[in-house]
Amino acid sequence: MNEGVTTARRSGRRRNERGALNQGGRGAWLYLLPAVVVYVGFLVYPAVSTLQFSFLDWDGIAPPEWAGIGNFVLALTDPLLARAIGNGLLLIVFFTVVPIAVGLLMTALLIGRIRHGTTFFRVVFFLPQVLPLVAVGTTWRWVYSEDGMVNQFLDLVGLGHLGRAWLGDEQFALVALGLIGTWVMSGLCMMLFMSGAQKVDTSLHEAAAIDGAGPVRQFLSVTLPGLRKEISIAGVITTIAALASFDLVFVTTNGGPAGATNVPALLVYRLAFNEGDIGAASALAVVLTVLVVVLVGAIRYLAREDS
Repeated sequence: MNEGVTTARRSGRRRNERGALNQGGRGAWLYLLPAVVVYVGFLVYPAVSTLQFSFLDWDGIAPPEWAGIGNFVLALTDPLLARAIGNGLLLIVFFTVVPIAVGLLMTALLIGRIRHGTTFFRVVFFLPQVLPLVAVGTTWRWVYSEDGMVNQFLDLVGLGHLGRAWLGDEQFALVALGLIGTWVMSGLCMMLFMSGAQKVDTSLHEAAAIDGAGPVRQFLSVTLPGLRKEISIAGVITTIAALASFDLVFVTTNGGPAGATNVPALLVYRLAFNEGDIGAASALAVVLTVLVVVLVGAIRYLAREDS
């Protein structure tokens, strides 16, 4: 009899616990609902709509017509669009590779040699991340102008004959634009690497010093392997910034001269809002998204840690 009563009580407790868990789960979903609605409304739905539009021939007003993969063929074969994709890939060198190298160099100097004023250097190098890119682009457009600081410096050192309107020169415009990205992204990379370097066990440095390793060897053999995750994060952020760059290009060159600095994001804007070709703009946006996902996936794969 007592055993039956005990079993019934246990069953009742289990039912109450399950009911409380179910109630808690429903309550949690109610708290998450606003975020889910925003996520679906501003990310999932636009992404699905863009994919749908990429298969249509549509100007945004007249009834759409089915275009199949024609818009994707155009995005990959049209010289203007293909060149823009190539420009985006080239900007990865200036937005990702060079800033990571500069960030690692500055990290090595700040944690190894410079003992005072570290906070000052952090603030100065991170400052470009705080400034709006529109303001950055406007400032650098003056710096690169014919009477700007770059040409003034060249005149000062006796190389005035090399001066030019750098953003107006078809041969140098993309490189000049890329160097702006290097200036903007280097501080972010440095801050990430500085944070990661502080987590490296100091006993490893002490052991390396006992073995006779100098500062350079310690950084290469101890600090650098410990920054693998931070380098991966910096690579992902800067690669996305390079391929999705719009505001900086729009303010400085607007794709000129002669399309030398066209990038995919800028052409998506032009195709959609200037030329009214929603299908081609959507197809180029999808191609850009796939390119970003592939490159980011490759970076994450190369930076993985073996278990």
